[in-house]
Amino acid sequence: MVGAVKTLVEALCSEATAGRAPGTPEGLAARAEVIAALRSGGLDPFEQAVPGTGGGANILATIPGASDRWVLIAAHYDHLGRIGDDVYWGADDNAAAVAILVDVATALARERTDGRGVVIAAFDSEEPPYSFSNAMGSVHYAANPAVPLAKTDMMVCMDLVGHAMGDERIPGSVRNTVFALGAEKSSGTSTLVRDISVDGVVVRPADVDLIPPLSDYHAFYQREIPFLFLSSGRSRVYHTPQDTPDKLDYPKMEATARWLERYVRHCCQRPEPIEFQRRRDDLSTLESLIDMLDPLAEMSEEAVAGRQMAIELRGACDPDGALPAGRAIEASALAMGLERALE
Repeated sequence: MVGAVKTLVEALCSEATAGRAPGTPEGLAARAEVIAALRSGGLDPFEQAVPGTGGGANILATIPGASDRWVLIAAHYDHLGRIGDDVYWGADDNAAAVAILVDVATALARERTDGRGVVIAAFDSEEPPYSFSNAMGSVHYAANPAVPLAKTDMMVCMDLVGHAMGDERIPGSVRNTVFALGAEKSSGTSTLVRDISVDGVVVRPADVDLIPPLSDYHAFYQREIPFLFLSSGRSRVYHTPQDTPDKLDYPKMEATARWLERYVRHCCQRPEPIEFQRRRDDLSTLESLIDMLDPLAEMSEEAVAGRQMAIELRGACDPDGALPAGRAIEASALAMGLERALE
C-alpha cells in the first residue's frame, strides 16, 4: 500500500535516522524502524552482526515454504550519514527499496507461496567505505548465510528504485521504467521479466555486464547464484543531501512492489530447477533501449542518434544475442548516456 510505503520511507529519512550510517545512533534507529515494520507485517526478524562496521547489522527474516529451497529478496538500508554539516537522507538510495521490500515481505507472509521459501534481507553497510569489502553486509551474508547458499535458487536485489526516470515532460513509458539486470544469468526465469505486467511500472531486461559491479547482488553473482537486480539508475540527486522523500514516485514504487511480489511467487512455485548460466544478452538490452528511445526521438536529436546507434548494434548481435567483445562497450556507453539524459 502506498501509505505504508511512504510512512516507512519518511521514518528512514527522519531526524532520528538521519543518514543511517552503520553503527551510529541514526543507523541503530533505522534498524529499529525496519525491524518494527517487518514485525507489523507478520514476520519474525532477527539481526546478523556485520564485523568491521562498528555495530552494523543485517536484518533477516524467513518465510518457510513447502520445500527446503529458497528465494532471497534484498535491499540495503544504510546510507552515507552526516558529512560535515550536511545530512545525506538517502530516500532513493535506498529507503525506497527497503519500503518496497517490507511491503512485499508483508504480502508474502500474509499469503505464503507454494514451493520455495523466502528469505528477506535488509543489508547494512553497502555504501562507502564498506562497499565490496568483507564488511559489506551482503558480502558478510554470502559468507555466513541464514540458509545454505546451495539451497538458494534466486537472489533479487533492489537499489535506486524510487524515482521516475526524467521529468514531467518525459513520456510515462520511460518515466516508469525499472531495469531488471541479470535475468540472462538464470535458466528458466529470464522470460518472467517480460511476461509479468503491472500497470504503473515498465520492467525492462538488460544484461548486468552492461554496468560495472554495483550493489548487493555482486557477492551472489561471484558465487554463481542466479540473481536479478532491479534499478532505475542514478538520479540527479544521487549521493547528495537533496535525495529526500518528496522526490520519490510513490505510485511507481507501489507498482514495483506488486511486480516483484508476482515475480517472487512465480520463482517460488516453479517446479523446475533455477540454475546459473554464463551468457550475455545484449539483444535484450538494446531492445529495451530502443523501446525507450522511440518516444524520446520525437523530443531530441540526441535520442534520434541514440536510437539509430542501438538499432545498428542490435544488427551486430550474434544468434545467441551477444555483441562482439569489442562492441559491447558501445552499448554500455549508450545506456549511460541515456541515464544521464534522464537524471
